[in-house]
Amino acid sequence: MSRDEPRSESSPAGDPNPHVPVLLREVVEQLGLQSGGRYVDATLGAGGYAGAILDGAEESELLGLDRDPRACRHAAHRLRQHGRRLRVEHAPFDAIDEVLDSIGWERVQGIVADLGLSSLQLDDPARGFSFQQDGPLDMRFDPEAETSAAQLVNELEEGALADLIYRFGDERRSRAVARRIVRARPIETTTRLREIVRSAFPRPATRRRGGRRTDSATRTFQALRIAVNDELSRLERLVEKAPWRLAIGGRLVIVSYHSLEDRIVKWAFRELASPADTEPCFRLLTKKPLTPGEDELAHNPRSRSAKLRALERIA
Repeated sequence: MSRDEPRSESSPAGDPNPHVPVLLREVVEQLGLQSGGRYVDATLGAGGYAGAILDGAEESELLGLDRDPRACRHAAHRLRQHGRRLRVEHAPFDAIDEVLDSIGWERVQGIVADLGLSSLQLDDPARGFSFQQDGPLDMRFDPEAETSAAQLVNELEEGALADLIYRFGDERRSRAVARRIVRARPIETTTRLREIVRSAFPRPATRRRGGRRTDSATRTFQALRIAVNDELSRLERLVEKAPWRLAIGGRLVIVSYHSLEDRIVKWAFRELASPADTEPCFRLLTKKPLTPGEDELAHNPRSRSAKLRALERIA
C-alpha cells in the first residue's frame, strides 16, 4: 500500500489551517470521550485528533507523543489555547509506558495512534519522504536518529537490500530493483532513486493496484521508510503495552494504512479479546475495520487505504 502521500491530514483549498485527520468522526466515536478523562494521542502530528479530543471532552487532559520534534512544536503552538490540559512529549509511541510513568498517569481513558505520515513531513522536500519532489534521501521521523535512507541505499549489500524491499514493501521485483540500485550508487536524492527503481520495471512506470495506478517506486520507498524508522517493531511494542495502560472502559484506537500494519493490529487485538487460558480483559469494538466513506474519499482521496480498529478494556 502506498505511503508516499499525505494521509493523516488533508489540505483543503482556502483553509489557512488545514488539519483534518482521516476518519476523525469515527475515531472520536470509538474513543467514547468522557468529561475529565485522560487521553493519549500517540502520533500527535499536526494535532488534529488531539484538538478534537480536547474540544469534545470537557476538562479532559491529553498527552501527545511524536518522534518528530517539528511536529511537537507545531501541535503545541496550534493547540496552545488548551493550556495545561495538553502535554507534549518528543518520544516514539512505543515509549508510552515510560512517558506515562514519568508524568504520573497510571491509567487513561483512551489512546489513539494514526500510523500514517502527516503533511508536515510529506510536504517538506528536505525530509525525503516523497518522490514527488526532489530532496535528500532521509526519511527519518526523528532527524536525530542514526540511520537515514541514503545509508541503507548506498551501504547495504545487494542481497540484504533486496530482502528489505521484499519484506517491508512486498515488492516482487525486489532483486531486480536492488541490482539496479547497487549498480547506480551513489544515490543521494529521492527523484534519482525513483528513476532507478522505475528502470527495473517494464513500461509504463505506473501499475494497477486495487483499481488504481501507483508509481512503480512506491513499494521501495515504503520499504525504506519502514526500515529507517523501525516502524513494525515499534508497532508491535505499542500494541503489547498500550492496552494495559487503559482504565476499565478505556479504549485503544489505531488507524493503519497497509497490510503489514493492519495485520499486526488485527491479530494483537484478537488475541487480547479471546485469550486461550483466561477470561478476556478486552473486547473488540470493530469486528471488521472501519474505512472512509464515499464522502471522505471524495474530499480526501488520500484516505482510501485507511483502516480503523478499536479495542475496549472490560476487566
